[in-house]
Amino acid sequence: MYKLIAVDMDGTLLREDKTVSERTKQAIQMAHDQGVKVVLASGRPIEGLNRYLEELGLCTEEDYVLSYNGSIVQNVGTREVIAKSALKGTDLMKLYKLSKELGVNIHAFSKDGCITPKMNEYSQLEGRINGIPVHEVDYDTISEEEDIVKIMLIDPVEVLEEVIKKLPEILYDEYTIVRSAPYFLEFLNKKSGKAVGVKALSEHLGIKREEVICIGDAGNDLDMIEYAGLGVAMGNAFDEVKKVADYITDSNEEDGVAKVIEKFIAMK
Repeated sequence: MYKLIAVDMDGTLLREDKTVSERTKQAIQMAHDQGVKVVLASGRPIEGLNRYLEELGLCTEEDYVLSYNGSIVQNVGTREVIAKSALKGTDLMKLYKLSKELGVNIHAFSKDGCITPKMNEYSQLEGRINGIPVHEVDYDTISEEEDIVKIMLIDPVEVLEEVIKKLPEILYDEYTIVRSAPYFLEFLNKKSGKAVGVKALSEHLGIKREEVICIGDAGNDLDMIEYAGLGVAMGNAFDEVKKVADYITDSNEEDGVAKVIEKFIAMK
């Protein structure tokens, strides 16, 4: 019996217009009524998840959320942090230097929210997606020891594709690197990732790996889909995600998440 469902947001739970279908809301409620934990697992900051948590009724002290691609796992009602893995200002300086060498834009998330040394189209997009302000900040003013939750290289698809080819191999040993969207490349603490977050929450709740379903569509969902007892790829998922999944559902425009819940939870 499955006891926890971790669901990605963009491209998975959300339709292209960033809304949740009524069928999906009802399916989540059905799972919730059966005592199954439904947990949003997103690359977004918590501020970008709040309105969806409220809309789905996942705001009590019995509910949990994974933000920043699993870097922070917390109780929604109490805001208690169950697990956290951050980078430091030194990491930001290193990747900022690399971004200038490669000619790519950058932003990061710190205690001050989303910060960028130079305002650009994709930092503004980040702000719109999450409903948060984006601050233009001189990175030289940031302390080496300041906590940085995640760092992102951001630019059009064709630019990012070339950047990825030029990344030093050592970076993959130093960071968890995931592509959350065609125009977003994220750098996280090596101990971070959605799988790490799901595992930490499962252990906190006393839920076994085989009792977990994880659903996603993009590169930053790969690890949790591989970790889950039932790893599910959306019909619109990246090919590499579909290859590791145990099950492929319909797309985010076709109630793919609802159909998973109906098949593996609600109809049991």
